[in-house]
Amino acid sequence: MDRKSLQDTAPRLPIGVMSQRTGCNIETIRYYEKIGLLPLPARSEGGHRLYGHGHLMRLGFVRRARELGFTLDEIRALLQLTEDRERPCAEAREVAVVHLADIRKKIADLQAMEAVLARTVVRCADGNTPECPLLETLFGAFDPSARG
Repeated sequence: MDRKSLQDTAPRLPIGVMSQRTGCNIETIRYYEKIGLLPLPARSEGGHRLYGHGHLMRLGFVRRARELGFTLDEIRALLQLTEDRERPCAEAREVAVVHLADIRKKIADLQAMEAVLARTVVRCADGNTPECPLLETLFGAFDPSARG
């Protein structure tokens, strides 16, 4: 990553071009500005947002991190490391280690759900029974008396 390019916010690109180049929805770009993940862009005389190469790089980073399941707070922390540190690798690694543990937990939960669903589908046989094991299983997971 070239830090100089990341800091290049000279106005050149309208929001539509940013959206097309990154595949990020225009409203999402505005939201990322609002919450501080993207620095506010310059404005044209007509009030239109104009973004620099740094905005494009940063938005690409945010989009990729979101695809990998990082939370907005985790992304904020990673972006902060690019701005404040000479060698952010150890701290970035720590953010990634925590995220990896979360992913592994989700995978384990999904595998458990898959097993339950597979057993339930097998119980449905050909789907011609009057009672549906799938629906019964889903209703059985909820105990209204436990909610008090």
